[in-house]
Amino acid sequence: MILVTGATGTVGSEAVRLLAAQHHPTRALVRDPSRVPHSAAGSGMEIVTGDFDRPDTLDAAMRDIDTVLLISPAVPAQEIAVIDSAARQGAKHIVKITNHKASADSPVGRRRGHARVEAHLKSTGLGYTLLAPNLYLQNLLTFAPSIKQTRGFTMSAGDGQAGMVDARDVAAVAAAIAATATDHAGRTYLVTGPELITYTDVAKELGDALGHAVEYRRISPDEHRQAMIRAGLPETVAASNAQVFGLIAEGDAAWLSSDVASITGASPRSLRTFIADHLTAFA
Repeated sequence: MILVTGATGTVGSEAVRLLAAQHHPTRALVRDPSRVPHSAAGSGMEIVTGDFDRPDTLDAAMRDIDTVLLISPAVPAQEIAVIDSAARQGAKHIVKITNHKASADSPVGRRRGHARVEAHLKSTGLGYTLLAPNLYLQNLLTFAPSIKQTRGFTMSAGDGQAGMVDARDVAAVAAAIAATATDHAGRTYLVTGPELITYTDVAKELGDALGHAVEYRRISPDEHRQAMIRAGLPETVAASNAQVFGLIAEGDAAWLSSDVASITGASPRSLRTFIADHLTAFA
């Protein structure tokens, strides 16, 4: 049986849907059962309530589990708790969403956190597979209110390119690997879209789809950090986001992979397809 954590999130909910549709025995770990869609509740999968900060609930969720698809807000202590519970309860394999540039000496705190979790996972002796997505196309949805109100958006990524990927394709890769985990033991997969995209490209594609110009307003990472704080983000989160955007401007996300197609047999969704699928959010 496969346990999916973070099963009501963007990637987790789609992975659960795909696994259930393919009739793989699946258990969805959720913190709030009221957030489970009715379609998922009626799909035949098991739904269990648990909390990353309560090991007893994790142990209960892990019973009779062979493979864990570990999707979370990437808090190292919480992910380590899931891994330790899997080891205690006899699970055999963890599929973890991580970062392509995770390292113990990274200047980015969240990447150091991923590296810490990866090191712990490898120390347990469990089988593992790592999935490293590029930037999620779904992050563009945060621009929707600004685009509706001002026909533009603000970003501090300069002319940096990114292999932006649809979360639905990340979920498809994760589900395919979880279903045949032993075939992917010890592997790291890079999960990207089909093309390198700049935010200038995003503005143009949105403008073409909406029928009016969409302005990409460039600001510095520090200006962006201050704007995010004014918008209500915690200072540490705003600083981390601004740091990442600055790195994107320097080419940090300009990488592509063919792993979506090789794992799923389907090409990853393009920026144009993503916008067409979500156009009402921006209109």
